[in-house]
Amino acid sequence: MAIQVQGFGGVIADVDGTTFRALRITSRPINYGSLGMYRLGAVSGTIAAALGAGAEMFQFRWPDATNLALVYKVFISAGANVAATAAGLCSFVMTAARSWTAAGSGGTRLALTTNNCKLRTSMGTSLVNDAGISTTAGLTAGTKTLDATNMGAQSVTIGTGAITTAVSLMLLNDARLFDSDGEGQHPLILAQNEGFVIRNGAVVFPATMTWNFGVQVVWAEAAAF
Repeated sequence: MAIQVQGFGGVIADVDGTTFRALRITSRPINYGSLGMYRLGAVSGTIAAALGAGAEMFQFRWPDATNLALVYKVFISAGANVAATAAGLCSFVMTAARSWTAAGSGGTRLALTTNNCKLRTSMGTSLVNDAGISTTAGLTAGTKTLDATNMGAQSVTIGTGAITTAVSLMLLNDARLFDSDGEGQHPLILAQNEGFVIRNGAVVFPATMTWNFGVQVVWAEAAAF
């Protein structure tokens, strides 16, 4: 016996083809209500040589007590402009932060007010009250607890060849630290005083090499999920 599925507006659901007759669906973003969906892109300053192990380079903090932030994507890219004097194996890691009661400081704190980062002008202004990226050195941590295990990691091989003759000056090109865009994958959900940071891994960056990096974050803000 055939069963009809009727949508909220009274329209009967349709199917495709004559063989499998798969139900037609349209994938859409979550119902964000009076809030919205957002994307930021930020570029650091020129990072000084020998960045320390575990140095925080990007911070993203959610302060709101009522709503949630749903982080879908975190990407990083990096490139050098002065060669290292010694080769190195370095890394970038993304780590969740809990009990983040005092924001970090230093670097460039990004503008997220008014229409900044909105994917549609009519969306609500972002409730993220602090996101920052390094200018020349690591950021001040603030008050928070970092998870012992990272959520994302990218390794970087650094050589000593002359920058002017290198085949590629890129350390990383749009490398994913977090990506929940696939079907059924779960975003990183941030409640009040939670967030994430991007840090240098356990190895100090090589002497003399200076470089910069870019970060992209895609997130939604909603009352429930």
